[in-house]
Amino acid sequence: MKKIILLAIVATITTIASAQPSAVQKVGRSVFSLTTFRADGSLLASTHGLYVGTNGEAVSSWKPFVGAARATVVDAEGQEHEVEAIYGANELYDVCRFRVEGTSQAAPLAKSNATSGQKTWLLGYSVKKSPAKQYAVESVETFGDKGYGYYIFKGKAAENMADCPFVNQNGEVIGLCELPKSEEVHATDVRFINSFTTNGLSINDNLLTQTSIRVAMPLDLNDARLTLMMAGEKHDSAAYVGYIRDFIRQFPQEIDGYSSRGQLQLYAHDLAGADATMQEAIANVAHKDEAHSAFASLMMQQQFYLPDSTFTAWSLQRALDEANTANSINPQPIYQHQQAQLIYALGDYQKAYDQFIALTKSPIRNGELFYEAAQCRTHLGGTTDEVIELLDSAIAVNPDNNISAPYYLARGRMLDQATQYRKAIQDYNKYDTLMLGRGSHEFYYIKFKAEVQVRQYQQALNDIAHAIILNRQEPTYYAEMGSLQLRVRQFEDAIKTSDMCIQLDSEYSDPYIIKGVAHGELGQRAEALQAFEKAKELGDDRADGMIEKYKK
Repeated sequence: MKKIILLAIVATITTIASAQPSAVQKVGRSVFSLTTFRADGSLLASTHGLYVGTNGEAVSSWKPFVGAARATVVDAEGQEHEVEAIYGANELYDVCRFRVEGTSQAAPLAKSNATSGQKTWLLGYSVKKSPAKQYAVESVETFGDKGYGYYIFKGKAAENMADCPFVNQNGEVIGLCELPKSEEVHATDVRFINSFTTNGLSINDNLLTQTSIRVAMPLDLNDARLTLMMAGEKHDSAAYVGYIRDFIRQFPQEIDGYSSRGQLQLYAHDLAGADATMQEAIANVAHKDEAHSAFASLMMQQQFYLPDSTFTAWSLQRALDEANTANSINPQPIYQHQQAQLIYALGDYQKAYDQFIALTKSPIRNGELFYEAAQCRTHLGGTTDEVIELLDSAIAVNPDNNISAPYYLARGRMLDQATQYRKAIQDYNKYDTLMLGRGSHEFYYIKFKAEVQVRQYQQALNDIAHAIILNRQEPTYYAEMGSLQLRVRQFEDAIKTSDMCIQLDSEYSDPYIIKGVAHGELGQRAEALQAFEKAKELGDDRADGMIEKYKK
């Protein structure tokens, strides 16, 4: 009797297996295992997933990616691949769409919802024949404006079937298996998961930032440009390299990806690599003028800020040649501006001046052109009035915009040199306002000196104190502050300031003179003479006169 029952069970199993349509088994080639890892390389989570595109597009659950630094999949051929990027995720349904490196075999997706009572098969992962179990759809709930299906199946599923696909009799995937919380098995419509896409702001999406795996480059060019720009501001060089690679792969005829990669190579002092990148750009981009101009810009940066005598292929003249080529292909004021900047850098100030002035009558008229013309006029020996007139024009374009901040500073310096201190201070104050009080320590020092000239002593003390806060290691600032404190009879403060200066540089004679005078004015002759004697030891010629004055 037992033997007969056993044979009946075997027959039943055989019947179920044979009832499985061949189209269902084909989907097994698209199922894979997924493993995520923490930043230290330790295992975070493991599950399954499904290829839904031919270029590595895939779907799975979201939770395994939370806190992950990287992820890999092993496909039905047993080959391992890296997960490159995330397209999107939904926390409520615990699903996500991502991309794996390389090509893939896409599973066909059902075009409409399955119905109650419909037969489906839950297809597992295997490098051989995928295990399958038949389920009937018990009920379907619809969600979203496109009426996606959320499926409920009666029965249980093994844990190793998590995120495996439910397939209909036509070999089309309807959803991914969600591990049961009761006697039911659930599945989220795979079409919903496959609809996830990125936009220009996805890189800052709070949900997607829960994983360190970068977001996928958007399909729209403008969104992709925004993503590339924002990625460059995140200071994650490894991820940024990936974004650049994705951009070039998606938009090989656009200059943005090449110029971004060239910038990275420049900062890494890989000038040969940057040169090769820009040559690649010239060969591939649709607008050759943009490529030549970007190359010129890269060489300008290198020549101005990162000079390297061992790499002779780049020069200002070669940069000018590239700018000339860009302008010859597509004459544009922006390229002519680049030409003028390079002509200036090469020392032909009159030619550069003429071109800057000509451009002030073009559609790109702006303050920078007048500012650059003012620099040319200075090199050409122009008068103070001529230079200030050009700076007036630079400021007039955007008088209350922070773009004008350097123009106010430049005009203030010219007025300062012309001993027009009050006007200079007005420009310095305007610069300080536009910079939101974030000027350099050198700026607050020159402002201090101008204020001393017109006896604005309290403001001068504030500004030299600001300079000290920004650069606590410069003894001159302490000496200048102590000297002014003497002038306004703040003798005790002058002594404290001098002591701080001496701590920085004990061989600097000025603070000893200042300290000696302050002690002398306070009637502290012994301390004053001691300070003057130290200044005398350091070779300060003023010390003898001070000793004579205060020893009486």
